[in-house]
Amino acid sequence: MSFSTITQTKILIIEDDAYMQLILSEFLNETYKIETCDTVLDALTYLQNGNMPDLIISDLNTPQISGLELIDQLKASDFFKSIPIIMISGDDSSDKRIKCLNSGADDYIVKPFNPAELEARIRVVLKRNSK
Repeated sequence: MSFSTITQTKILIIEDDAYMQLILSEFLNETYKIETCDTVLDALTYLQNGNMPDLIISDLNTPQISGLELIDQLKASDFFKSIPIIMISGDDSSDKRIKCLNSGADDYIVKPFNPAELEARIRVVLKRNSK
């Protein structure tokens, strides 16, 4: 993947915590084109308006609709099911991780996390899904 390919890669971040959204955006904005939504409902509207990210990073515990429900809705859609999803959460229970991965998430990262580790995981997921 060349640098120009990476900079064209679009990542949608779904995070209701403004501080975490800012951290993720600021860190990843140097390498990727970043869009943010505060809720899963906003994200679904964004997607239904024809916006197609290369990857979604979503908080598990979002208001109204959870990240787990987001996975279910995306994987049930013929149009959106191929978008890779990385879940982030403060919940480090094995049960939550297993449930998200079994539902179709491509990775699960526990907060707080090392931003460099997140970027490495993004590269792995994108590489795996570009085949």
